[in-house]
Amino acid sequence: MRRTRRSLSTLCCLATLIAFGGIAAADDVADFYKRTNVSLVIGFSAGGGYDAYARLLARFLGKHLPGGPTVVPQQMAGAGSLRAANYIYTVAPKDGSIFGTFSRSISISPLVDKAQFDSRKFTWLGSVTDDNTICVSSSASPVKNWDDFINTPSKFGGEGVGGEPDSWLSMYRNVFGAKAQLVTGYPGTNDIVLAMERGEVDGLCGLSWSTIKTQHPQWLTGHLVNFIVQAALQKEPALPSTPLATDLAKTPEQLQILKLMLVTEAMARPFAAPPETPPDRKAALLAAFDGTVNDPDFLAEAQKLNFDVRPVSAAKIDALLADVYSTPKEVIDRAKKAIASEGQ
Repeated sequence: MRRTRRSLSTLCCLATLIAFGGIAAADDVADFYKRTNVSLVIGFSAGGGYDAYARLLARFLGKHLPGGPTVVPQQMAGAGSLRAANYIYTVAPKDGSIFGTFSRSISISPLVDKAQFDSRKFTWLGSVTDDNTICVSSSASPVKNWDDFINTPSKFGGEGVGGEPDSWLSMYRNVFGAKAQLVTGYPGTNDIVLAMERGEVDGLCGLSWSTIKTQHPQWLTGHLVNFIVQAALQKEPALPSTPLATDLAKTPEQLQILKLMLVTEAMARPFAAPPETPPDRKAALLAAFDGTVNDPDFLAEAQKLNFDVRPVSAAKIDALLADVYSTPKEVIDRAKKAIASEGQ
């Protein structure tokens, strides 16, 4: 009987300690965020789609973190957002005080381009939405459609290594034979758009549908651009006459390379903290991200801005990347040759 009572007493003490430990951990997280502003690094110049989504998220995420910190957006443009991704991966504090957003194509860049990190090791928080990637040209350009894009010499803008415009344009050049020259080095897609409007380049690839409809609605009403091709698992309903890249593939190899790249469309507006973020603060950031993308006030503001919100969880991103990293080497090698950035 005494032994039974002693065992029950021990179990009660353990339960109390575990409960107290959980409360103490929660208090520690709240105390940390109460005295720490959170930085949101944006891998692009101001005014583009990634910047717009990040700034909207920053306005609401703090209220879903314990302690209610302020979330401060910070621009870190360069190399198609690879600069920001490298910073988050290697230099940024691993204490839960910082996270960032960068090109969706960065996730496969270590496999097919020049990035030197393992995308699976980021502390992924999720993506605000999935998306559809478009090639556009100015209405003044001789490139009006897919056939023109393939056969007519032209200039398309890019951002640098790892940038979506560079990767997509290189793929269309190398896999489909498009005669477009890549003019790279612009800080972001907004800068390429300005260059297109000035006539420096004919257009750009790798532009999100969500960016077009929110940042450039005049293109739709004023017929100011030509929609050349769309890359996605299914057509954007608003662009029924613009061909899907997968429908244009004529060989199994072309289709394999396209499918590898289309994985990134499922994580169109990704956010990630550094690797090895402490588990309790990682849990807080994950809960805050999920709380934000389901927050009625956030959703109402997104609707006002005409932003798509179709959240993709961190677990889904982790699973997608695990699958991508298991792609057979021969397919990776073909894709790497086809879509590695090739600035000219």
